[in-house]
Amino acid sequence: MNNLAVPILVMGLLAGVFGAGVVALTGFIGPKRYNRALLDAYECGIEPTPQPVGGGRFPVKYYLTAMLYIVFDIEIVFLYPWAVAFDQMALFGLIEMLLFMASVLVVYAYIWRRGGLEWD
Repeated sequence: MNNLAVPILVMGLLAGVFGAGVVALTGFIGPKRYNRALLDAYECGIEPTPQPVGGGRFPVKYYLTAMLYIVFDIEIVFLYPWAVAFDQMALFGLIEMLLFMASVLVVYAYIWRRGGLEWD
């Protein structure tokens, strides 16, 4: 094990112990006043409606919104290292990023045409 791995492992162990300790501590010191209102499902202050056995179907707009978030989140994940190492990649990096941005714009246009950006 090299010298860099030991501090990382110690920090990971401390984070794990802290997380588990906080979760266990809330069970001991948290309020224990349960009543029907606290145990009931909450739907924006209205009485909950009965759900079908399978849970029902979600509108496609939920999935399109999730897809939009994932696409642009992945785009940022790839754009950040590219921006940091832009000088070292020269023309090759620029062409690759233009191709990547073109593929992202195709997905964006698809979502736009399907109505994923319109909120009713």
